[in-house]
Amino acid sequence: MGVSPRTRTEFQRTAAQLIEPLFDHVSPGNARIRPTATGAHFPDAAAELEGFSRLLWGAVPLGVQAEFGRWPQIREGLVNGTDPEHEEYWGAAGDYSQKHVEMAAIGVGLALVPEHLWEPLSHAERERLVTWLDQINDAELHDCNWLFFRVMVNRGLRSVGAPHDAERTESSLDRLESFHRGGGWYTDGPSGEGDESPVDYYLPWAMQFYGLLDAAMADGDSERAERFRARAREFATQHVHWFDDAGRAIPYGRSLTYRFAQAAFWGGLAFADAKPDSLSWGVVRGLWARNVRWWLDQPIFTDGGLLSVGYRYPTLKVSESYNSPNSPYWALKAFFPLALNAGHPFWQAEEEPLPDLPDVTPQPEAGKLLCRSEGGEHLFALSLPQTSVHGHEKYTKFAYSARFGFSVASRLPGAGRGGHDSALALSLDGSGYATPQEATATEMDGTTLSFRWEPWESVRVRTWLAPALPWHVRVHRIETDRAVRAEEGGFALDRTGDDGDAAVHRARDGAAVARYPNGVSGIVDGFGDRAPAVVEAEPNTNLYHPRTVVPTLRSTHDPGRHWLGSAVAASPSPEAAWDADPGISFETTDDGTVVEASGGETLLRCPSDER
Repeated sequence: MGVSPRTRTEFQRTAAQLIEPLFDHVSPGNARIRPTATGAHFPDAAAELEGFSRLLWGAVPLGVQAEFGRWPQIREGLVNGTDPEHEEYWGAAGDYSQKHVEMAAIGVGLALVPEHLWEPLSHAERERLVTWLDQINDAELHDCNWLFFRVMVNRGLRSVGAPHDAERTESSLDRLESFHRGGGWYTDGPSGEGDESPVDYYLPWAMQFYGLLDAAMADGDSERAERFRARAREFATQHVHWFDDAGRAIPYGRSLTYRFAQAAFWGGLAFADAKPDSLSWGVVRGLWARNVRWWLDQPIFTDGGLLSVGYRYPTLKVSESYNSPNSPYWALKAFFPLALNAGHPFWQAEEEPLPDLPDVTPQPEAGKLLCRSEGGEHLFALSLPQTSVHGHEKYTKFAYSARFGFSVASRLPGAGRGGHDSALALSLDGSGYATPQEATATEMDGTTLSFRWEPWESVRVRTWLAPALPWHVRVHRIETDRAVRAEEGGFALDRTGDDGDAAVHRARDGAAVARYPNGVSGIVDGFGDRAPAVVEAEPNTNLYHPRTVVPTLRSTHDPGRHWLGSAVAASPSPEAAWDADPGISFETTDDGTVVEASGGETLLRCPSDER
């Protein structure tokens, strides 16, 4: 985008610049926006409403304190979209409709900028708007963060004195609070035996963020508002570990096309005055601002200045079925600090760097070990698998990196095609490969992660992970009644520079190492009996770079018990000193496998029995 905002005025200007290109694609009646021809699983009417509504996440906080010249068009779209007689009417919103998602921003707009979205409307226009929004009180909603959309709508209607459903609001809030697991950690939906919702970014940018909005707008429910603030304060001291010094956050889970929604939680803390005592306003502002700036400096825009679907660059391969061309504009939730006046301590504070953070931080609630190596230059998380219907690569990798991202599976079969970076993939035929999709016996014991998984009947795997910075170590115990092929990958590495002599591949001596101008990545076989290779991944499958290589170890195993061990590392510096010599030993006996560092420290102890 070519901007690097630092002051409040510059962030206001940035928010307006992000919104403006959408108006090149607005319908004649201003109620629908269709920037490109791609679609989502829901109807076009909902996708086009999404474009109208999601720009409000930026326009509303901007409009609280600053001039914004698009309000007449927005208001006209609101009137036409809720008029059943108008050709751009958004239509009925039945059970589980995407339209309920998009109602939330309108509700927040009524609460924060009624002078733009309510007061200029005629009596008939207000009635039609209320009728359309009230559908959310009669419909069934998904039992997750969607319940907050009902809350936001009713908060907005109440704020302007319109009919609203206080009883449904309270019952929805009660249900949402039941998703709290303690210490500020939520799941996005019910959790319990057989019905576990994954812990991912829907915690900070949905459950926590909407709770903070509600706390700021509750007006009378002070006890619940303070609970939301207290949980956010607790969570903030944990979530800070997911960000590096430059503002990058660890990519993990679904909906990553929302990009700088990663900053929304920090902005929400400011909007609701919920800063924890352990973090200064300068630290909170720095976390927020660095993340937004980092994103603005990435190639995430189309030639027309629109946010694309993708992560660090445009690619549909990493998207979900519910990502329409307008979906990325949920990123605008990051701009809620703009609703604060210039005298707020958030804006008065100078940006501060991250506080001193440990090199390794266990987060059992998330099933993660947050690791900072090379003085914080490489932030990654070792991870226990979680179950999700939104792409198992987004939840079951061994490691997720703020520097190297991760890859999703290609549609092509065969070795190297399945997004096998930071994963062990097994195959029965050399064509179709399986990685962990469901795991059992997941456990975090200090800085050791372990779990079991069964890709097929009669093939059982137990995996152990542990940090040994800048490396991490992995051990797998495979017990199989069938012959299997195995392929284990390290971190994916950007291939830029392979058209010259800048690329260096090393695939020998039980190690696969790749060096390119943007870094080095390697995997070393702990037992030296696997074949190393540097695999060219299918293009556009990695979140960070369209063309990557993956250092990989390959092997074939007859029926029986087999131990695999590896040490894995990556660095953003191509001049990193290590070169396939982690100084880590792997030893297997009848009792199991022990992994030790060069100084004699035991990194992993993996028993041979079923413990």
